[in-house]
Amino acid sequence: MPLLDRQDNVFVLDLGDGENRFHPDWITAVGAALDEVEKAHGPRALVTAATGKFYSNGLDLDWLLAHVDQHLDYVASVHELFARMLSLPVITVAALQGHTFAAGAMLSLAHDFRVMRADRGYWCLPEADINIPFTPGMAALVQARLAPQTAHEAMLTARRYGGADAAAARIVDRAVTEDAVRSTAIEVAQAQVGKAGDTLGTIKARMYAPTLATLRAPGNPLG
Repeated sequence: MPLLDRQDNVFVLDLGDGENRFHPDWITAVGAALDEVEKAHGPRALVTAATGKFYSNGLDLDWLLAHVDQHLDYVASVHELFARMLSLPVITVAALQGHTFAAGAMLSLAHDFRVMRADRGYWCLPEADINIPFTPGMAALVQARLAPQTAHEAMLTARRYGGADAAAARIVDRAVTEDAVRSTAIEVAQAQVGKAGDTLGTIKARMYAPTLATLRAPGNPLG
């Protein structure tokens, strides 16, 4: 399960050491960590990271298929996680040490910056291959955070981007060696800790107002 730590002024949220799929309990734990970061005082920033092969493999489809009656509530909780991260009043950096797929890739886009491992692991939006269309909120998030041509290619072709290609496409800000992913993300975050607070939150809320409104609109089913 996700675990929040603090290194000086940088909160580090480790998402886990498995596939880190969006099980409802996992979403709740991440939300509680964001609450703690948001309620803290003084200079601060947030890094999300993981341990193992995956940063996140996205939606928990097994849980979703077993709880079809909770479909809309589940999607709403995923959207709210994206919206919280996108508008959090601190600088956020995703440290992508492993595969970052589907909703996991979207979560990474909700961060302000991304650092990815250069030599292994893929960033991918596989929805076109797995026959799950993007919800309006998901589409809005991807298109708000990527250049139009990159969003077009990533969403329509389900291309798997390695670290160097992801950096070239500006999906991530840096591609570094495996042992430097987390430390580089913390370094990027540490440089921006003084920005935390209401002004930054207002800037984000206004910058991404249309995306946030779409994410928080009722009735956004998958399929």
